Amino acid sequence: MRFRRLIPFLSCALGALALSGCHRLPPPKPLSQLNAEESHGHAVFQAHCAQCHFDRSDGSLRGPSLLGLTKKPYLPSGAPSNDERITATILHGRDMMPAQQDIDDLEMHDLLAYLHTL
Repeated sequence: MRFRRLIPFLSCALGALALSGCHRLPPPKPLSQLNAEESHGHAVFQAHCAQCHFDRSDGSLRGPSLLGLTKKPYLPSGAPSNDERITATILHGRDMMPAQQDIDDLEMHDLLAYLHTL
């Protein structure tokens, strides 16, 4: 008898879980479709980031994957995932990530454009 009283509650709870379930991120923009600044950003990524981070797949190398980085609300550190925090993390480093102070303003702009395609 008590179980029958729980059925509506359980149905609502399961429905809420189904609606709030895992949100899949869209796939990254294909490399063949990148514009000039995104392509340059990809080259900057390859030169400065690829030795520690995957960009187009999940999983970690020495650092976390950057797939969907700008589409998530928070960075792996817990900071907001916005251009300002991403730039600060790249330029100043964080925890085991070394600072990348040799990236100039144009390279940073293009790198951010590329990260937005992931």
